Amino acid sequence: MSKVEQILELVREHAQEQNNVKWNSEEDWVSYAGHVFDEDEYCAAVEAVLSGWLIFGKKAREFETTFPAHLGCRYGTLTNSGSSANLLAVAALRSANGYNLPEGAKIITPIVCFPTTLNPILQHGLQPVFVDVTLPDLNLDLDQVEKALEEDPEIAGIMFAHVLGNPPDMDRLMALVDKYNLIFVEDSCDALGSYYKDQKLGSFGHISTCSFFPAHHMTMGEGGFVATDSPKIRKVIASLRDWGRACYCNTAKPGCVVSSTACGNRFKNWFSEAPDIIYDHRYVFDEVGYNLKPLEMQGAIGLQQLKKLPDFESARRKNFNLLTQIFEPYEEYFHVPMATENSDPCWFSYLLTVKESAPFTKQQMVDHLESNRIQTRSYFGGNILYHPGYESIRNEYGNLREQFPVAHLVTSNSFFVGTFIGITEEKMQYIKSVVDEFFEANI
Repeated sequence: MSKVEQILELVREHAQEQNNVKWNSEEDWVSYAGHVFDEDEYCAAVEAVLSGWLIFGKKAREFETTFPAHLGCRYGTLTNSGSSANLLAVAALRSANGYNLPEGAKIITPIVCFPTTLNPILQHGLQPVFVDVTLPDLNLDLDQVEKALEEDPEIAGIMFAHVLGNPPDMDRLMALVDKYNLIFVEDSCDALGSYYKDQKLGSFGHISTCSFFPAHHMTMGEGGFVATDSPKIRKVIASLRDWGRACYCNTAKPGCVVSSTACGNRFKNWFSEAPDIIYDHRYVFDEVGYNLKPLEMQGAIGLQQLKKLPDFESARRKNFNLLTQIFEPYEEYFHVPMATENSDPCWFSYLLTVKESAPFTKQQMVDHLESNRIQTRSYFGGNILYHPGYESIRNEYGNLREQFPVAHLVTSNSFFVGTFIGITEEKMQYIKSVVDEFFEANI
């Protein structure tokens, strides 16, 4: 047995031992999310490291060509995080080789969001047009979207995340996109495996993004994806990811500069301003880009996770239904989650908004769950303009509570618990007992 085989055998044994550790309700937490690996992922990661090729390589490229179908798209670009995926998507809006939007172009986005949906808009000199959200789904208010479009012909695009896998009315949304000729960036970070009228979320936008952070439907530890049906936009996004590099010769064989090249000619007079210079195309730059490439190890892990994705998705739907049964006796106190008409969400989590008329506060319930080692999370940023980082634009909007009343309620009264495959039936029974205990004491 070779040294590599010995190492991998030890990795398998370690992974099996880790996965055989029993959960103890008296000591252990019920995590809302987390990576679910076995020996397949750990061995794939170790093999990738031991191969000696650490940066984006064959495994990452295999994932990159395989994954677009999971978002219902033709092309895609793998990146180091979901946040980077959103950054690249918006960078493509501004690129002269992409959508070429001018500085200050307006983009509609909900005021209740995670920062990485909003930040790229600000970072690329675009102007957000905020709308409130609706209950119970917390998706962007399409009445406000339509009103904004009617009143402001300078709005060029729309960008939002499907809330925890549950979309807005996509028929109405896409009708507005078509009517007003909008560019639609579809943040599908919470929505892998979700559908609207049997069409995959991630396939509606001109550009869509996805995240492989450990809390999401599958993970590489970190990782993200940008998908599109446009080969032109895919090339722009890949260039922006790779420093702005013009050359895409390593598309077929990453790391190889001679085989399967796209242009067939590395050395040429590429510079219009200096036509006498012969230069290596691998060091010609078409974009002001970044370095947002993933590691080869991430691609190797991702390929193993893809094999298990159907089980991950099935578990989220099952656990959502079990949580519905747990909270159903108390639904008069909550705006409870429900699938948008015509949709089939693969739920990222179970979202609850405590009604203002309830005889308890959100914080009382969260404190009870957390004190019993059940993880909860606020709904991301709530009203994002309440946060100190956005003070420079906050004053443009006057009284935030009056302008965005639902966003205020979300910030004060919304939270969620997990649905991922790691929440077993034993843990679900424990959640039920803790929830029942709370209501016995507070109603």
